[in-house]
Amino acid sequence: MVVKLEDVYLYREGNMILGNVNWQIDTGEHWVLFGLNGSGKTAILNLLNAFYFPTKGNVTVLGMEFGRTYLGEKLRKQIGFVSASLQEKFYPSDTALEVVLSGAFASIGLYETPTEEMRIKAANLMEQLGTTNYANRRYETLSQGEKQRILIARALMAEPKLLILDEPTNGLDFVARELLLESIEKIAKEPLAPTIIYVTHHVEEIVPVFNKTLLLKEGQVFAAGKTSEMISNDQLTQFFDLPVQVNWENHRPFVTRLQMQV
Repeated sequence: MVVKLEDVYLYREGNMILGNVNWQIDTGEHWVLFGLNGSGKTAILNLLNAFYFPTKGNVTVLGMEFGRTYLGEKLRKQIGFVSASLQEKFYPSDTALEVVLSGAFASIGLYETPTEEMRIKAANLMEQLGTTNYANRRYETLSQGEKQRILIARALMAEPKLLILDEPTNGLDFVARELLLESIEKIAKEPLAPTIIYVTHHVEEIVPVFNKTLLLKEGQVFAAGKTSEMISNDQLTQFFDLPVQVNWENHRPFVTRLQMQV
């Protein structure tokens, strides 16, 4: 078991952000966390990273039960977290390689001297993600897609047991998006791959390796289970409160809205 949320409620300033959330992720599963803007996705991510604690209910992540175990940095060092918000935190002078190497120390910026083993590992990850050609370029000069690849390589430096990708294709054009999704699939298929949670509000980004999906709506679990059952005409029509049709092409879903007959 990687993640277990049991009857979780989260209140902030008197408002219910999450209500009665139950979610279990087992080893070997890769999940999509799907929800529209404002559905509570960010709140769940803050819970998983121990930035928030539940108002009610039980949370266990990587065997650590909230309230019974010292969490904080101990937990976050075992979680690789990639979010567009991280892009703003690196120094203008950092090279792409230095950003990747900083992942070995869980730091923003490289303040310690990496070992030769770390350098070899960083080089291998950058090659795997197709980023070797711009290893010595300043991070700030990279395209959005290149930055996301570097952040994923950085997250993998510490060999996390859980990798959370928070809307990683935001701002990418079609080609950059498809190349990034291809890289994520390759990572997920590695023998020692971490469990991956892919957070999105775009159905077409759900690639075949994500065999489970949780639909989050207004802070509550609308449904959770096999992706093929969650991403269906009936399920999404109810979820969106709009008549939609799901078309599967190359094992990926694409959604169109059905026109109401007058």
